[in-house]
Amino acid sequence: MRPRVFVVDSEQSAARDAAAIAAGTPSRALMQRAGAATAGELTLREPRRLAGGVRVFAGPGNNGGDAWVIARALATSGFKVSVCETVPAKTPDAIAERALALPFVKLDLPDPSETSERDPRDGPYSYRTSERSEAVIIDGLLGTGSSGAPRGAIAEGVAAINAARARGALVVAIDLPTGVDATSGAATGSVIADLTLTFGAIKRGHLVARQACGTIVVLDIGLGAFAALGDGAPALVDESWVARHVPPIPADAHKGTRKKLAIVGGASGMAGASILAARSAMRSGIGMVRLVVSPDSLPAVQAAEPFALAGVWPTDAQSLEREILSWADGVVIGPGLGRSTASRTLVDRVLAGWRGPVLLDADALNVFDGDVESLARAIGDRPALLTPHPAEFGRLAGSTVEQVLSRRFDVGRELARRVGAAVLLKGVPTVISSPNGDCLVSATGTPALAAAGSGDLLSGIAGTLLTQIGDALVSGAIAAWVHGRSAELAVPPSAPDRPRSTRHAPRVRGITLEDVLAALPLGWPRSSPVPRFPVLAELPAVGERA
Repeated sequence: MRPRVFVVDSEQSAARDAAAIAAGTPSRALMQRAGAATAGELTLREPRRLAGGVRVFAGPGNNGGDAWVIARALATSGFKVSVCETVPAKTPDAIAERALALPFVKLDLPDPSETSERDPRDGPYSYRTSERSEAVIIDGLLGTGSSGAPRGAIAEGVAAINAARARGALVVAIDLPTGVDATSGAATGSVIADLTLTFGAIKRGHLVARQACGTIVVLDIGLGAFAALGDGAPALVDESWVARHVPPIPADAHKGTRKKLAIVGGASGMAGASILAARSAMRSGIGMVRLVVSPDSLPAVQAAEPFALAGVWPTDAQSLEREILSWADGVVIGPGLGRSTASRTLVDRVLAGWRGPVLLDADALNVFDGDVESLARAIGDRPALLTPHPAEFGRLAGSTVEQVLSRRFDVGRELARRVGAAVLLKGVPTVISSPNGDCLVSATGTPALAAAGSGDLLSGIAGTLLTQIGDALVSGAIAAWVHGRSAELAVPPSAPDRPRSTRHAPRVRGITLEDVLAALPLGWPRSSPVPRFPVLAELPAVGERA
């Protein structure tokens, strides 16, 4: 079963709305549903802040129309609402919703001293910002169809919103913070939101520009079957999906049924990477781990990780049989392997002899730089998962890091087809692709994972799942979600009196991978959470925010 939220670009988002409209749902009905769902969610989350007053910034298009619906809904619920119309409403639906809302809200009038100096093409409205004190600011200036840095009156609106946030207001973005590109995530001159409420699907830009979006909540507006158009949009991995796919550990389990994982790496001076991978594998439910390391690293891994077996790199068929082939159910190659001729020889030897599930990470990929064909031949038709970060991906595929990041949602599928293995491209977000074109996205995690060794933890988790499940795409997606969720749990919680939609994510300085490891046993969902309509998905704010 696929997750229920898809990750779309601007065109795919518009196509979903258009399909629902063509099937008989009026565009204005979608607007009213979006506005009502937003107002309801805000009332549930932030009743105290809303009581301090709301200022709505409405733009000229349908995003502005959503803003008018929200303004009317909040005003008729008893909250004090003013609307700043930076540019007059232009679309028929937005004009109609404006007319309905005007009797209930206060319209911010132009400041004559500024209006006389404005270019009429920017619209007739201008406003003072220095003395406003509303507790909640709603950004309805531009939506998913916009691109490029805001200009003119819209840019002035963005500046006013960000100034209000600096004074302590909670900023809520409708669908997407103004200035954030829905497809690329470019955010030059954008609104910085504390909470973003988006509709029907999550946009690629949300997942790239997390710093500008704050907490992200996806709301159901009645797209129904049209939320999934079969246009290749990847699905967002969520807790329910993970809970359904994590293999259960039965009551009569033993170390054999929980499988045995060999981790090949640990070159001289690099034993720590293998140790981290082993520790995360054991906290992920593997039955036994064997660390296969260089002779120089053997004493270190035996002393540091007494719960794992240990052996040295195989140098011939007999030692390969003894250390790996006759023992393992799955193999991870790469943590602390090093980049050398000896490393490439070792990888070739292991892949030639071992034909079961395999995960290749870090230097096990680096030794194939620019040689995808040799990697594909070495992998063959076994279950395989590659877990590169963008630089490793670029070296392997012959691309720059910038090219990889600009196409992060698409490049993994291309490499997966070429290699015949699932590809987990690490980053913000993590994108997992299979050779048949399926694609999943995980957006859990915090900057605590931006540290050396984080990928080794992921290798241990994913290697365990690949060994137990045998499906590389599913294993990679679960591992990425649990890895990120464990990092979220490792960060101290917000103060108990802080509102749910916090302005500032908890500070992550001083959080180490040991903290993530300690939280890992709690990162596995026990059961599917009960859905709460109209919320389809929620991502917490991450990163330290001004």
